[in-house]
Amino acid sequence: MKNAVLFLLQLFILIFIYIGSNYIAKVTNLPIPGNVLGMILLFLSLTMRIVKLRYIEKAAEYLIKHLGLFFIPYAVGFMTYGDLIIASGWQLLLMVIGSTVIGLVVTSGSTQFLSSREIQKHGRSNSI
Repeated sequence: MKNAVLFLLQLFILIFIYIGSNYIAKVTNLPIPGNVLGMILLFLSLTMRIVKLRYIEKAAEYLIKHLGLFFIPYAVGFMTYGDLIIASGWQLLLMVIGSTVIGLVVTSGSTQFLSSREIQKHGRSNSI
């Protein structure tokens, strides 16, 4: 019983952050979706130790464990757009592939740039 109450309290904290961030995004007309703002607020509150990890850990683990279930409604909804996929499928595929390649290139480039800065900063090299 204690674990169930603890889980529900942790879930309530996550839901409160989600609802609060949606409200903040709506009231302030930020160009950021409420759920993204919620992730930013959760990250900041965890790093500043306003919210301790143990306050949300069990509920977050449970939600991550069942994350795949949250995509089922999107997959079913996606099936209703068969005509759009037939008409513009190659364009959609091109956009998905293009955005993936761009994301990989930007990520690898920034990682290499930051890595080389770190090596220069500490005067180390990868040579043997």
